[in-house]
Amino acid sequence: MDYYKPIKIGFLNTSNKEIKDILKAWIVVAIAFTIVRTSSIFDIINKLLNIADLSLNGIILEFAITSITVGLGFLLHELAHKVVAQKYGCFAEFRSFDNMLILALIMSFFGFVFAAPGAVMISGYVNRERNGKISAAGPLTNLFLAILFLIIIFLAGGFLKELAAMGLFINSWLAFFNMIPVWELDGAKILRWNKVAYFGILSTAILLMLFVFLK
Repeated sequence: MDYYKPIKIGFLNTSNKEIKDILKAWIVVAIAFTIVRTSSIFDIINKLLNIADLSLNGIILEFAITSITVGLGFLLHELAHKVVAQKYGCFAEFRSFDNMLILALIMSFFGFVFAAPGAVMISGYVNRERNGKISAAGPLTNLFLAILFLIIIFLAGGFLKELAAMGLFINSWLAFFNMIPVWELDGAKILRWNKVAYFGILSTAILLMLFVFLK
């Protein structure tokens, strides 16, 4: 079927299905984070009673910032899983979890994003060590991006500084959230593989998140 037609992008093998799932998850997660950044459900109710209080330009700007920062954090996180898995000779493609995307939207109205929009599906020989390294690639990528955005905060100003602040928040949050050792999140697989790696990634994510809230 053409829907699963393989596509070559640089060194990555992908398909129409994977591209569509990535775009769907990207857009939904960006909307969810935009809602969290702009309103709670109680704010929305109040604003709906007074249309003049709604700032369309502000919401559009927040969506643009969130789309860029979420796009980098989410896309590179998943691509990191995919690249390491392919390094081990495995088939690896991202698939969105539609139910989790709906949940993310619902939870965002209450000020929280449940960031589990999908996962890279892997087929091939993967032992505990390989699974741990594949899993660690995602949050490590988010930590690298968070530190990069942190550097930009100290060097830039204006819109670029605001963009970097959002990038720091989203990437530190994505790293922290994925280290929760439950279900099929990265943290559970990393903890089974290497406790030092697990607590190293988790503590770094927490420190970066503290900087976001204390700065």
